[in-house]
Amino acid sequence: MRVGAAVCLCLALFIALGWEGPAAAEPQIVWRVENPFRFFLDPADTEVHRATWQSLSEAERRHPVQSAERALSERHPDGWSSSTFEKTCWDWSRNRYACRERSDYLDPKSHTVLARLEGLEDAQTVDCSWLTAPQAAGGGPRRKVVTLPCDTPVQLEVPYPSGAWISAEIGGSQVAETAARVTDLFIIGMGDSFASGEGNPDVPVRFSPERTTDYGFGSHNTPLTGYPARIGDWKEIGDRKFIEENARWQDQACHRSLYSHQLRAALQLAIEDPHRAVTFVGLACSGAETTFGLFLEYKGNEWVPIPPDLPQISAAAEAQCAGKGARSYDLPEAYHIGGKIPELQGGLVLKKCDAERARKIDLLFLSIGGNDVGFSRLVANAVLADSSILRKLGGWFGQVYGFAEANAQLDRLDDRLKSVNRALHNLLHVPWPESDRIIFTGYPPMALLDDGKSVCPDGQAGMTVMSEFSLSAAKAAEGSVVAERLNDIMRESAQQHFWTFVEAHRATFRGRGLCAGYSDAPWTMADELRLPRKINGVWDPFNPSQWRAYAPRQRLFRTPNDAYLTGNFHVAQSLMQKALNKQGYGWVQLLLASVYSGAFHPSAEGQAAMADAVVGQARGVLAKYEKLAGRTPTRVNLGLSEEPDER
Repeated sequence: MRVGAAVCLCLALFIALGWEGPAAAEPQIVWRVENPFRFFLDPADTEVHRATWQSLSEAERRHPVQSAERALSERHPDGWSSSTFEKTCWDWSRNRYACRERSDYLDPKSHTVLARLEGLEDAQTVDCSWLTAPQAAGGGPRRKVVTLPCDTPVQLEVPYPSGAWISAEIGGSQVAETAARVTDLFIIGMGDSFASGEGNPDVPVRFSPERTTDYGFGSHNTPLTGYPARIGDWKEIGDRKFIEENARWQDQACHRSLYSHQLRAALQLAIEDPHRAVTFVGLACSGAETTFGLFLEYKGNEWVPIPPDLPQISAAAEAQCAGKGARSYDLPEAYHIGGKIPELQGGLVLKKCDAERARKIDLLFLSIGGNDVGFSRLVANAVLADSSILRKLGGWFGQVYGFAEANAQLDRLDDRLKSVNRALHNLLHVPWPESDRIIFTGYPPMALLDDGKSVCPDGQAGMTVMSEFSLSAAKAAEGSVVAERLNDIMRESAQQHFWTFVEAHRATFRGRGLCAGYSDAPWTMADELRLPRKINGVWDPFNPSQWRAYAPRQRLFRTPNDAYLTGNFHVAQSLMQKALNKQGYGWVQLLLASVYSGAFHPSAEGQAAMADAVVGQARGVLAKYEKLAGRTPTRVNLGLSEEPDER
């Protein structure tokens, strides 16, 4: 038979059987949570981050939070959080998580979703009626919600956790239907300054282009003049109008900001799944230890009228009980580990939400241990000369000690983490078989160079704010050894307790520590390591009014110079006089402005790098439990089609 005749015969058979070619695609409903990061009150603020993430290239999605931070910093010179931090579910008057608009923040009853119809021809010329019905057993009456052109997205309220059926009708006939059920993750963040976002205020201080500040005299009667002065109608350092221009934080006492890697990780997990929402409760506080901070009340790092009134474990229990109803328990023997943690012996009272009421924690981010071993004191030892008077300030700068003292503290850390583990399971109801929901983050190296062995050299790079500061490479190397041992102990403890340990970000910080500047690259203000001073009426090396705290830069740590220009922390005159009981100590204000403002802490981009590492581990934990629950794990485009980079 000829080929042409065969083709004709086949066509005739298809026509006889009624074959009409591929059927047109059926219309379908596509939906997403309108505001997946519920801590932000305005969905538009969350959408900024979702749209930024969606705009990233495949290569950038390997480090989505860090890539997004760089993109956002270029569009928002003063930092993206300055327009967001006041529109959150945080009640400053009570230091509690609460929303003005939504009373169910901690225990959601429903979510607003955006639904649209896809695959309908001439959708712009036809009206659709949208209806919902409960998914719960027994269902319920369908409810007509709204009629709109079929190409227009519609806002619908979906009950939580039961979900709803969403259907679209045209002229009374249903054209599409889908089940909509939101997964709302309850994420708790706990820990210290590396978790709070210290060094990265939501609203940084801004400086005058002309005015200068004088701090009296330093060592050897060196005049401390010509320093950048913050804007504002103030007359003296520490007066009321001066303090009104302080940097602003989500939690002022704890120096907790929206740049915290814990918040950024929770935010990233929220925006990358259209059917997911996140309820985030961040409790990290600058200066916190496992004892004073997690177990015992701790007032924070800055003096405020209404400081935190609960230790972080109790605050987390309150959040599990939707902000009320957690009961206090006297626990004199449970957590001092046979007397090895004397601070927890006798009088230990903590809150606990009854198991039947407590909201289950999906992920618990934890960063703790650095203050327990006194790492800030090691830093002080590395940057202060042996003869410096600053070593004698005690509580203002922190006690100063070296390698031997730090090693002694390291030997006690394992018992402290064991006590924390007991509390997370027994008080916060993290199931023992699900210990990997606890995500424990290691500390990034502060002064390591690219080779991962050498440290920043001797000198004042990034520390010219005070002549008392000068890095000793030898002491920094000792501190680096302690830091590596600290990381080893944290990793071993995580393995012992079956926690998820995060340390992938540590490689990102090599070569991008305290002394990283512009090196051989063209000069940029962001990478300048010197502090501007006005000399003979001229600013050198740049006018401080042009400083941008969140501009992309090579270093991922805040230097004392950076801290002065970003946080510029000072205390009120009355408090300064009361604390020191004498006047003429203006240089102490300068010390606070350069140390208590977040020196030796990760920058916003550094926090973002930490968030990327946390997100990478968190995805795996969530996928595991989604699979165990019989749900298909979320697939996220991570841009892994290219070869992984070496960062």
